[in-house]
Amino acid sequence: MLIRKGSGITRRRVLRGLLGGAAVGVSLPMLEATLGHRAFAQGSFPTRFGLFFWGNGMLPERWIPNGEGTGDDWQLSPQLMPLASVKDHITVVSGTNLKTPNEIPHHSGSAGVLTGRPVLIKSHEDQTFGAPTVDQVIAQAIGGETRFRSLESGCYGGGWGGISHNGPDAINPPEFSPAALFERLFGPAFRAPGDMSAPDPKLALRRSVLDAVTADMADFKRGLGAADLARLDQHLTGVRELERRIARLEADPPQLDACLRPDAPSSEYPDVEGRPQLLAKNAVMCDLIVMALACDQTRVFSHMVTRPLANLQIAGASDGHHQLTHDEPDPQPQVDAIVTEIMTGFNDLVEKLAAVPEGDGTLLDHCLVLATSDLSNGRLHSLTEFPIVIAGSANGKLRTGMHYRSPFGENTSNVMLTLIRAMGLNAASWGAEAGYTEDALGAIEA
Repeated sequence: MLIRKGSGITRRRVLRGLLGGAAVGVSLPMLEATLGHRAFAQGSFPTRFGLFFWGNGMLPERWIPNGEGTGDDWQLSPQLMPLASVKDHITVVSGTNLKTPNEIPHHSGSAGVLTGRPVLIKSHEDQTFGAPTVDQVIAQAIGGETRFRSLESGCYGGGWGGISHNGPDAINPPEFSPAALFERLFGPAFRAPGDMSAPDPKLALRRSVLDAVTADMADFKRGLGAADLARLDQHLTGVRELERRIARLEADPPQLDACLRPDAPSSEYPDVEGRPQLLAKNAVMCDLIVMALACDQTRVFSHMVTRPLANLQIAGASDGHHQLTHDEPDPQPQVDAIVTEIMTGFNDLVEKLAAVPEGDGTLLDHCLVLATSDLSNGRLHSLTEFPIVIAGSANGKLRTGMHYRSPFGENTSNVMLTLIRAMGLNAASWGAEAGYTEDALGAIEA
């Protein structure tokens, strides 16, 4: 229910609770309560954050651009050549080193770059991230205004839980099915901008159920130990998310000119002769991500194209990616081809963001998308020369169309702190131990 007072809008929130002793959480369509039928004002479009992640790194000699600076002062490297059409919209950062300990190959790098902290090693077979990943740090700050606090998707997982973490042992698993992601975002309950149809009448019942269980919550908490209370708080997170989504569903959808229900995916893109249709599946996932941003269903996403240790085989490859990084003789042409294909997928995402008009600019202008991996040289499991590509200017906060090469192996965490601040977070530092920094990378700031 909305209560309008003058030009402002407030929401009556439902109460929190548990249902049957478990967390309550459902997927509901995004509706912009604070905007009603008004479009975003010119120049006031929100800044969105995205993570484009792939496993097994790159080949530094084929990755690092020629020259430094802006414009024609630098040229794309062979592995970055797929980004030629969006060169003016990206910044390549090279020469930084991930300072966190490299104790568990692939795991250490993915945890180090995304959290600024060492991987948390519980045993040789059991590791986890020791803190929330950068996407979740940002989502905690800006994700509350949208239907989905964050959106996680992927193309090739192979049993890996995901790279987006809320903290230790708290993975946000990506959705690998294009059809399931479409249904979640744009299923029958989705209301397009300007749609005046009534909300689902079952919403009131859902809210009354939450009210009923909340009445018992205080009694239920009495006598619980610290561990049980912690578990209960974790469960309640899902209920709080449901509360927020119900409030938005009962509001009017936003008038976002670029927001349209996309076509449903025509296929699940199964493997062909054991080889994933990586680019085809990535393309449809990117379509859904872009329109989710354009419809303001989320402002934070992570897209895991391939996982760390990914051993996918692309067409023409004699073996899986990870195996080739170790076994293929130099100069590793098949590894080179796989990385180039992945960058083709990143170019697809950036081009699609740039094609969506928003105000006097594009959706890409209002985005900050980080493309990175779990290491640099796959054969060596090295964390030096860490791969970093940034697309979009974050509403003018970052420079684009440039190559910055660190002259003295700066901490990769410096880049991450810069990105976090560009997203509007007043962060004094990032990371811990060897990954700790208070220094941003001023060279890429606008």
